[in-house]
Amino acid sequence: MQVSDTSQNLGRVLVIAGSDSSGGAGIQADIKTITMLGGYAATAITALTIQNTLGVSGIVPAPVQAVTEQMRAVLSDIGADTIKTGMLGDKKLIEALAQAFADQAKDIPRIVDPVMVATSGDRLLPSEAVDAVKVLMLPNAIVTPNAPEAGLLTGKEVFDLNGQRRAAERILEAGAKAAIVKGGHIEGDVIIDLIATPEGEIFCEHARIEGNSTHGTGCTLASATATGLAQGLTLEPAFRRAQAYVSQAIKLAPGYGRGHGPLDHSWPVKHPDLADKILGKFKA
Repeated sequence: MQVSDTSQNLGRVLVIAGSDSSGGAGIQADIKTITMLGGYAATAITALTIQNTLGVSGIVPAPVQAVTEQMRAVLSDIGADTIKTGMLGDKKLIEALAQAFADQAKDIPRIVDPVMVATSGDRLLPSEAVDAVKVLMLPNAIVTPNAPEAGLLTGKEVFDLNGQRRAAERILEAGAKAAIVKGGHIEGDVIIDLIATPEGEIFCEHARIEGNSTHGTGCTLASATATGLAQGLTLEPAFRRAQAYVSQAIKLAPGYGRGHGPLDHSWPVKHPDLADKILGKFKA
């Protein structure tokens, strides 16, 4: 596929996901994250969600062809170094995207954030779509479920680290290149995020940050990881940089809304010295 030479080495990330009207998650969080970490964000929007920090009150899906044509338009011109998927909507869209990946993006690394349950607890995917994700989205992808999503994908409840490890095994058996099973929903003062690959396991520990500003953490973490990969980092440092970015964004959250509030995605601009200290050590 012929693409422009003007955007080489910029960390191009194509995000295929839904829009969040509150600006804290979805496409909005993805664009903010990728930009703050020095990458370039392009998008294919799968749905309009009607939501705020209190929950999701409506979802308006985009036509399937419109989504795949957005993807085709970006890849045929700007190109992408990684593709990150978020909320995908329904079975028909997942089937169409799987075919589009095979036809247009077979060699582009993919981060699949299986957005199935919102921070508010709202279920975002019907059962038949979950099954389609298992069969069509997991193979050859880096998959980043939280504990409830890992349970839905594998049929194994995830309440502790052993549950994370068993779920990761199932995801790898489904053909994934890597499974990052996040531990934020598991009780404890220390969160353990598990990176599992066919080569072994890596346990990424970090302190739990108390507070209610967690809207969009999954979207943000996956997009930050995708940006690192697009910039030439390998998986572990890309993920650890993403962890550091998200942790600071939670600590500095502005406190908007009456529910699960958004992060401060722009903290590296407001605190450049802190950003250099925390993020500057991660180099491709």
